[in-house]
This record gives sequence, C-alpha cells and structure tokens, in this order.
Amino acid sequence: MNFPLFIARRIYGSRTNQKQVSRPAITIATLGMAIGLAVMIISVCVVIGFKAEIRNKVFGFGSHIQIMNMEQTRSFESYPVVGDDSLIQAVKKIDDVDHVQRYITKPCLIKTSDEFRGVALKGIGQEYDCSFLRNHLVDGEIPEFTDSVVSNQVIISQNIADELNIKMGDKIFCYFMGNSIRARRYQVAGIYCTHLMEFDQNLIFTDIKALVKLNGWENDQVSGLEVTVKDYSRLNEIYYKMVHAINGQIDHYGDSYFSCTIEQLYASLFGWLSLLDMNVWVILILMLAVAGFTMISGLLIIILERTNMIGVLKALGATNTTVRHTFLYFAVFVIGKGLLFGNILGLGLCFIQKYFSVFHLDAQTYYVDTVPVLINPLLILLLNTVTLIISVLVLIVPSYLVSHIHPAKSIRFE
Repeated sequence: MNFPLFIARRIYGSRTNQKQVSRPAITIATLGMAIGLAVMIISVCVVIGFKAEIRNKVFGFGSHIQIMNMEQTRSFESYPVVGDDSLIQAVKKIDDVDHVQRYITKPCLIKTSDEFRGVALKGIGQEYDCSFLRNHLVDGEIPEFTDSVVSNQVIISQNIADELNIKMGDKIFCYFMGNSIRARRYQVAGIYCTHLMEFDQNLIFTDIKALVKLNGWENDQVSGLEVTVKDYSRLNEIYYKMVHAINGQIDHYGDSYFSCTIEQLYASLFGWLSLLDMNVWVILILMLAVAGFTMISGLLIIILERTNMIGVLKALGATNTTVRHTFLYFAVFVIGKGLLFGNILGLGLCFIQKYFSVFHLDAQTYYVDTVPVLINPLLILLLNTVTLIISVLVLIVPSYLVSHIHPAKSIRFE
C-alpha cells in the first residue's frame, strides 16, 4: 500500500473541517492551472491553424517546388523552358513527388471602360489541379482547359472584380506590351477569393495554350513546372534530390533548368510565419509561470494549515520524504483537476470556433476572415504532459518546508 498516496487522497477528498483559507487557495490554484492550460491550448491551436491556412493558400498558388528557366532568377521577364512529358515523368520518378503541372505567366494590363490596372496572367493546362481554385470560388465555374481547343475564358479574383467593377460573364480587354501593343479579349468565367492579397490583387488564370501562342513559343515550352510533394515535412529532402536530378540540365533549345522551393520564392512571407512561433513560446512560458506560482502558493498554504497533521505523522514515525510525497500527491490531484477543466475550456472554445466561426478577423490584414483553428491531438497530449511534469517539478523545492516542522512544536500548533 502506498501510504503517502492514501493520506493525500483522504486530505483531498475531505469535505469537513476544512479551514476557510485552504478552500480559496485550492480553488485559485485549480483555476490558475485551468486558465493557463486553456490559454496555451487556444494559442497553439490558433497559431498552427493560422500558419497552416496561410501556407495552404500559398501552396495553392505555387505548389511546393517550382522548376523554371535559370534566367528567370535574374529578371522579371518570363523565360521559357521545355516542359514536355519526358521532363514531367522524370520529375515524378523522384520519391514522394505527388503531382506535376505546367504553367505560364505573363504580365498584362486590364482595361475597362473607365478603369485599368496591371496584373499577371497565369496560364494553366489540362493537368492543372484546380481543387484549390474550386474551393475558393465565389461565383461562376472553372473552365475546362484542354490541349485541343484554345479558350478565351479567365478566372479573376474578387478583389480585381470589385476594383474594376467586373461581373460574371463580362468581356475584358488585356493589353500586352512588347515591340508592339497587342490586345486580347477574354470572358470572365469565374471569380475566386482567398484573402491572400499578394496574389488576389495580381493573379488571373487562363488557358495555357493562349499564352503559348501569345508569347510565340513552341508547343512544348512553358514558364515552368509546379511540383507538389506527398509529405511537406520532407520538402527540403525532396528538393535536394530534385536539385541533383534537374538543376543545370539543358533542354533541346539550350535553356537551363533551375528549381526552388516555395519557401525560397516567398521567403519574407514564410519568415513572418516563423516569427509567430516566438509569440507562442512567450505565451507558453508566461502561462506555465502563472500556473506554477499559483500551485506553489496553494501548496505552501496547505502545508502551513496542515502543520498539526504533519507533526502527528512524524510522531508516528513518518519520514520527511513520506510527508513530502503526501503533499506532492495532493498537488497532483489539484493539478489534474485543473488540467481537466483547462482541456474542457480550451478545446471547447477551439471546437466552437472551428465549426461555427464565432470570431472574425480583418481579411486584408490577416489574410483570413475568421480565426483559423487546427486541433492536433498529439500536440494537446504533449502540452498536457509537459504542463503536468513542470508543475510537479516546481513544487519539489517548496515541499521541503515539511522538513523544518518539528513534531513537539507542531502538535501544539493552532
């Protein structure tokens, strides 16, 4: 029989003859632990949800890895490389590559009857994964871009549509600058909205075949290839394999291939997302400190109020270690109750936000219109475990107070 655990259970379960000071002390310690854990759970779920939401939007526009012309890194102009089936198959042979798709980008000027603005046309083909665009489509539909028929339909963003007063089905004129100014008329087939303004304000999707002809390129030339990997956590490993297999290779027109990850292309955006981790660590440390201090205060109050009991236990032969373990077990019960309430509160608010979107954000500032939440069970379990361990560890030193309590004096203690 575990004697300290037995005594701790009796103390914790006792509801009679409790002194008035101990009740609020235990309540405050429990609430401090519960609120601290709830704040930590909400912070972690919101931050990883926000990062995942922004990353997925960037991946939707540019996938995980891009293969392009080496000259593209030195200029804003779009330089072609061969993107035929043989290159696509060679890329797909690399381990954990999930999907490969071709694209062409070309700057242009959109003009309506009374407005104009510069944008970038992105040509996509039949193999392009349109699930991202489809999920963020607010009006219209995704056109079927085929290899046999050149389409004049485009998908524009809600931001561009509102700014230029463009509606579904409208005809728009795009002007392309070069040795001469060329104009093309397109019909709006769909309107999307991702709230990622860096892309929404500048990107229009159209048929890749139309841009091949407009650029005067050969049928097998494209601006580049977008590669999606199966496991994002292994992105750098897969990228280095692609660098070894693709970078520096020369196509049959004499152009050199170059590959880079989406994190390298948008380093400032991903750097900003990485800074959010620092905010989470600050919150975790502060909440653990608050929970630790409330538990220390509660434990000291309980020890002082139980001085008479400690003296009796020592007089009966209990060692300092036995008494210390008794109060540490008692503290674990209080911590466990706090963790239970903290999980109920924190996860409850997270689930409410996840399924009902109660809290909203300014989309132009935060790139999302509601607070995103991603609940990772493993992280929640790890957070509970670490909180329990740290909370118990910080109580070890205060528990040594029992060694200074002498039976002869403490039994008379009132």
